Amino acid sequence: MKTATLKIVEQWDIFELTLKGPDDGCMNVNLGAEFRHDERCIGINGFYDGNGLYRVRFMPDQAGEWHYTTQSNCSELDGVAGSFVSTPPGNHNHGMVRVQHRYHFAYDDGRSYYPFGTTCYAWTHQGETLEEQTLNTLRSAPFNKVRMCIFPKHYPYNENEPVYHPFEPCDSGELRFNPAFFQHFEKRVGELRDMGIEADVILFHPYDRWGYAKMDEEHDIRYLRYVIARLAAYRNVWWSLANEYDFLLKDKPLERWERFFAILREEDPYQHLRSIHQADPQMVYDQPDVTHVSIQNWDVKQVKTWRTTYGKPIVNDELEYEGNIPFPWGNITAQELVHRAWIMVTNGGYAGHGETYEHPNDLLWWSKGGVLWGEIWKRLAFLKQIMDEGPAGGLSPREDSWVWTRVSGGMGMNGNYCLFYFGEHQPVSWGIDLPDQDYTIDLIDTWNMTISPGTLRPVRQFSPYPATHEIVLPGKPYLAVRIKPLD
Repeated sequence: MKTATLKIVEQWDIFELTLKGPDDGCMNVNLGAEFRHDERCIGINGFYDGNGLYRVRFMPDQAGEWHYTTQSNCSELDGVAGSFVSTPPGNHNHGMVRVQHRYHFAYDDGRSYYPFGTTCYAWTHQGETLEEQTLNTLRSAPFNKVRMCIFPKHYPYNENEPVYHPFEPCDSGELRFNPAFFQHFEKRVGELRDMGIEADVILFHPYDRWGYAKMDEEHDIRYLRYVIARLAAYRNVWWSLANEYDFLLKDKPLERWERFFAILREEDPYQHLRSIHQADPQMVYDQPDVTHVSIQNWDVKQVKTWRTTYGKPIVNDELEYEGNIPFPWGNITAQELVHRAWIMVTNGGYAGHGETYEHPNDLLWWSKGGVLWGEIWKRLAFLKQIMDEGPAGGLSPREDSWVWTRVSGGMGMNGNYCLFYFGEHQPVSWGIDLPDQDYTIDLIDTWNMTISPGTLRPVRQFSPYPATHEIVLPGKPYLAVRIKPLD
């Protein structure tokens, strides 16, 4: 039995085994490995990476010594055995993001994760200079998730030829992957990981001139399995099966999408988050293989209905974009999007970001990345800070009175902690029913990003709803109130 050298890998990082084999990417070579830790055994699929190199990637989820053995139909790759040591994670390594408390998210180490994502569909297809500029922008932005396509995209404002293509010609007619394309893509995924940003990887989309959207089922599945083998060991990956999948139904019927979800569940040993993005707001997210709702819908006041309907975390990744292009979904003001984001968050959901300002060279952030020209990203940083300062576990909407439903904003609760957004309403006072204890009251200007002390007083004689206290307000819209119980 062949042996390999002992390595040391941090928990939730990547152990990679590289083997030399046949130098023919079209050969039907199967490679896998079993990884064992105490009584656990995890099966992993490998992949061909060009120039006769084959790789198996594994993400250890426990510290300690792991042992592995490869299996292959190629004798050169079969029966390779070895071990490595997984050390405890470092300070910036929190593991994967998973669903927590049904409607929210947390890292493997228990730390709460509140998604403040952005859309940057084709940023990895733009060449070194623009891609590095995108990474530099992300380093100073608040985003902790990026929606990004594997396949290049053909669409208005994004019609340039990509630097790399995912497939190469092959004389046998088989689907031959281009290792350079995937090496580049996963390099960018790794850079996002090192910045603490989740890569919401979009596997299919309809905006295409190269034929990727029309691949048959056999090629779709080979591609899907190859991507799982390459990317699943990255702890920051989320699987988004498609962007606007319903525009692909003519070539990829619903049964195929259900099979795709099953393959992700069965062959991803780490069970990364899985969802799908739609154009029609009637997409059903209640099948068990869907871990969370990745929706696009401008009508954010439906968020409580979506929570009730699907019983899963709600991430409105596309509640329209700040910009000025001649598409209604891409010319919303920053003020309106700040308003919508606060409605999502204070009703127990999460909001995404996108920016679509016209540019003489078609350098729109939403498609190609580069730099941010707008205003909402700063306000999202402010909202993210407020969420990070709150109690762990996220917010749940208050729904026990008609008055909370009538208010256009939302009232998010976590125990006796409350974040209340008034939206377009502008009362000079507001009654609230609170347990008898001391509180800190903060008045939050969601646009100017200021926080000032507020006043809580006993409720006056007249109140249209049950209340024990009354908050004094300045009588202007788009205000939020934070109520924190004192220890």
